[in-house]
Amino acid sequence: MTRRPWARRISVTTVSLAALAAMAAPAEAATTSSTAGAAAKVDYATWQQDCQTVMSDALPYLKQRIAAAKPGEKQAIVFDIDNTTLETDFGFSFPQPANKPVLNVARYAQEHGVKLFFVTARPGIVYWPTEYNLEHDGYDVSGLYVRGLLDLFKDVASYKTAQRVGIENQGYTIIANIGNSATDLSGGHAEKTYKLPDYNGQLS
Repeated sequence: MTRRPWARRISVTTVSLAALAAMAAPAEAATTSSTAGAAAKVDYATWQQDCQTVMSDALPYLKQRIAAAKPGEKQAIVFDIDNTTLETDFGFSFPQPANKPVLNVARYAQEHGVKLFFVTARPGIVYWPTEYNLEHDGYDVSGLYVRGLLDLFKDVASYKTAQRVGIENQGYTIIANIGNSATDLSGGHAEKTYKLPDYNGQLS
């Protein structure tokens, strides 16, 4: 895909990590612990191992499904961002590091012609830093969906489902939907869903 020059984006030097984390947190996370508190309660090594377990289950399916693509079929995977594709609650820098077990699966998919779409509850104000972060970490971004002003008042699960419907309406078959929250995965419009750990809402 054509990468936009960073000069046309918001300067990352003006965006603090704290501000990104605050704006990135999904609405339903407001009733749980703060980002800093969540990270303190969850062991990073355990989280990585748990993410790897899920992705080790996903990869054989994806390899088989990609190999079985019908002629002309446009395959896609939909990802959540926070604590799914990026280490939001552990990446205390910008750009935030990729969640490596997820990145490895994403790389296999994109190297085999699968398009990657990212559907997040982050607000539109962080679109450019988010796209830059994903691309910097190695994700090929075919589409990034953030919440506009009207979407901020919608149920997150319904908002995310609507974005998947929109991707299907572009002619894509969503062969997998990967996220760490029930709101990332409910509502259908994906052949398979894979849930990463959120430890009962401790991770956003």
